[in-house]
Amino acid sequence: MSPSATAKVDVPSAPKPPVNALDRYFKISERGSTLAREVRGGFATFFAMAYIIVLNPIILGSAKDMYGHQLDGGQLVTATVLTAAFTTLLMGVIGNVPIALAAGLGVNTVVALQLAPRMSWPDAMGMVVLAGFVVMILVATGLRERVMNAVPLGLRKGIAIGIGLFIMLIGLVDSGFVSRIPDAAHTTVPLQLGGNGHLLGWPVLVFILGVLLTLALLVRKVPGAILISIVVMTGLAMIVNAVATVPSWGLTTPTWPGNPVASPDFGLLGKVSLFGGFDKVGVLTGVLFVFTVLLSCFFDAMGTIMGISDEAKLTDAEGNMPGINRVLFVDGIAVAAGGASSSSATTCFVESTAGVGEGARTGFANVVTGGLFTVALFLTPLATMVPSQAATPALLAVGFLILSGSIRQIDWDDWTIAIPAFVTMVMMPFTYSITNGIGMGFVTFTVLRLVAGRGRDVPVAMYIVSAVFGFYYLMPALGLT
Repeated sequence: MSPSATAKVDVPSAPKPPVNALDRYFKISERGSTLAREVRGGFATFFAMAYIIVLNPIILGSAKDMYGHQLDGGQLVTATVLTAAFTTLLMGVIGNVPIALAAGLGVNTVVALQLAPRMSWPDAMGMVVLAGFVVMILVATGLRERVMNAVPLGLRKGIAIGIGLFIMLIGLVDSGFVSRIPDAAHTTVPLQLGGNGHLLGWPVLVFILGVLLTLALLVRKVPGAILISIVVMTGLAMIVNAVATVPSWGLTTPTWPGNPVASPDFGLLGKVSLFGGFDKVGVLTGVLFVFTVLLSCFFDAMGTIMGISDEAKLTDAEGNMPGINRVLFVDGIAVAAGGASSSSATTCFVESTAGVGEGARTGFANVVTGGLFTVALFLTPLATMVPSQAATPALLAVGFLILSGSIRQIDWDDWTIAIPAFVTMVMMPFTYSITNGIGMGFVTFTVLRLVAGRGRDVPVAMYIVSAVFGFYYLMPALGLT
């Protein structure tokens, strides 16, 4: 081959020198980014995940604790926004990665439907704080990655899919598209279409149109698709409510607030009882509840962090991200902060990929996103006017995105992993419990590996956790509950 025919080799250009202290701290030029890209990325991430400002208060506000108490919607908006702003800024300044945080969908369902009904709200949030402390301890001791590696990838993906299916069911129920058949019907079928087997009323129509709009925007890859759908359908709901007779929208009636700007209500901050829940449910059940919250946050955050860091080209040749312990530690702080504010556990949001897609490569994008959340603190009346029928289509969309991103990563040819993953994903919605899905999946995995003569392939941690879950399920038969 002649010299003139030699193929060109792309040589990475040397990093540009920093232009100022801000550039130097966040390594903007070093990572091949610009201040304009970071700002655009911060805006994109905020608008992609701002739907949580509406959804989290709806999920938590619709549940009651064992005393029949419900959390105030306005206070929940403040708690949700404040925690998102604080933890996102913290991740930007300390972790220096474009990964924003907010109340996690899935774990807020655990808190609302599994913890709160068996204790008080402060007790439930106390368990979230404890889960955050455990995450920080695991990071400080270097055990977080080891614990994650103990659970097979297929089972981790089954957990993610199960949570996705569960929040989809929550969306269908909260919107009125699906309802519980009254006991008076004397039927073993638990659910029905609409309120009486048929889809009736304007609110359900708003939900259906919202689902179609959300999915259409996702198919067209429109940035901020979920938030756009919520805004459009809220506007439609307001028009419908003004011109038609609607008996009930449920928790929220879509009417324009007299003043869209209001001072934030910090009434829920610090309403936490760290160990009160153990008095209500017992030590073993309490430990399992903390473990469930921990697991729900643990693997979701780890997958999100690694996925986004890889997409942002922040990983080295071996696929490892330098400085990941700082990122993981902030994630642990975020879990505890969510409990302390009564907004449920806060975790990394995969919607941060919207900002990465706009060119964000550093934590400065998080500073922008966190700043926008801070501004949103004063717009609580706008968030509390959104009816569940306009917001819950997002749950179906998020559920689909979780499922589509995980189901292909399960080895369906290996039945010792495929069956436990299947059990995990279906038991969460069918038993209306994330704890049950995780526990039954773990026990099934351990038993099947033993039966298949592959007991040595099961990590010691899985044996321990499976034994704890097995004992938990046997407690009623042993008269220990």
